Amino acid sequence: MRGPAKEKSKRRLDVFPTFFKVAGKRVCVVGHGDEAAAKVRLLGETNAVIEVISAEIEPGLAEVIREVGARHVAEAFRPALLTNAALVFSAREDEALDRAVVQAAGIMGVPANAVDRPALCDFYTGALVNRAPIAVAITSTGVGPVLARHIRARIETMLPRSTGDLARLAESFRDAAVKMIPDGAARRRFWARFFSGSVATSMNSGRADLARSEAQRLLNGTDDDAGHVWLVGAGPGAEDLLTLRAQRLLQEADVIVHDALVPAGVVSMGRRDAQRISVGKRKGAHSVPQNEINKLLVELGLQGLKVVRLKAGDPMIFGRAAEEMHTLRKAGIAFDVVPGVTAAFAAAASMQLPLTLRGVASTLVFATGHNAKSETLPDWADLALSGATVAVYMGRTVAAAVADKLIAAGMSSTTPVAIIENAAHPDERQFSGTLNDLCVLSDRPDIAGPVLIVIGDAVGHAALEKADPIAALPLQQECAA
Repeated sequence: MRGPAKEKSKRRLDVFPTFFKVAGKRVCVVGHGDEAAAKVRLLGETNAVIEVISAEIEPGLAEVIREVGARHVAEAFRPALLTNAALVFSAREDEALDRAVVQAAGIMGVPANAVDRPALCDFYTGALVNRAPIAVAITSTGVGPVLARHIRARIETMLPRSTGDLARLAESFRDAAVKMIPDGAARRRFWARFFSGSVATSMNSGRADLARSEAQRLLNGTDDDAGHVWLVGAGPGAEDLLTLRAQRLLQEADVIVHDALVPAGVVSMGRRDAQRISVGKRKGAHSVPQNEINKLLVELGLQGLKVVRLKAGDPMIFGRAAEEMHTLRKAGIAFDVVPGVTAAFAAAASMQLPLTLRGVASTLVFATGHNAKSETLPDWADLALSGATVAVYMGRTVAAAVADKLIAAGMSSTTPVAIIENAAHPDERQFSGTLNDLCVLSDRPDIAGPVLIVIGDAVGHAALEKADPIAALPLQQECAA
């Protein structure tokens, strides 16, 4: 085979994807150890009657047999044991022994799979995503099983655990849909709305009763296909710190309303044809006032759209979620909140900084520095003086005022302090010093990104080897003076 014909052949499969019916049927696993245990565990996700054939088995396999309710046939393998089996897996961990099982299976007319021996296999087992009755299997036809597992992990993030429940709900409506919507095109539109609208939203949110009632309204033609808003935490910036639920919702959203601090890479994880609206909120530069954002969310919801309101960090921590929830609730727009990794947790992880530490700090305070210029001490100051770890958000411009007030209230000027700029971003920077050093933070033009300030004795237990000093020695002396 040459040229184009050869290239075309490369793009064709050597296997035909199919699924065996195994419910109530015997599936045999011949083997004694870990490889056999892995196959029994996989088969345990089906309703097959599983039999493990081996004169002796290892303790790990025995435990898996108990877990999945399989049966141990404590005999040396012989072909007659495969009589009436639907499938057989050979995991004898010896090529000659595996070949003997496959040859015997061929004589008995039973499809056979030899673990990690593609050349001997009649069929391959894929990496399985189980959302019964929905199943997705990925195979590399024995070429790259690890790659297949990586692909499976990505699909796992896309399919909610409730996918099977949604499929069963659809099954219960199938006959009624055929009867009430005889036109094929109209029925396809019904199912498209069923699987992508409020029915699916309610099921994925764990509200099965509401999903059923909304499905009935949809079937009766009385569903107004109301919109839904999710207030989603985008985390501190790293794409792999996004929650699985956030990733899935970005793929489902019709509109993504995002803040300026959410990186472009996270926004781009949304559905390709989704509308993207930047509301560009940064400290001191609010391109869209909060009341306009609230109004926008209501308008989009009333249009029947699925809206992701994407916020940096966690929506409930200095994210103005309360204002948006109040507005949505008042307008009758359904909404849910999806938490995200807040900056304090990301910064602490980067610096290996224990925010709470037995015998040192048993209290954690999230604070904002915005009110630190007031004449009174911030509300959280008493906690800081009592040994709490304080994470100060948006505090760069008022760091000196915070330090002055805490020192004046009795906190030691040598209390450890950490500053993390752009936490969890590729350009993250770390700084360490003492409370006395904070006076120079607002005067450092090279620290321009979002910063988190952590104050407390627990900071002294962080990994500070890579942290730069907050201030050079002359500036420290000046602050102390």
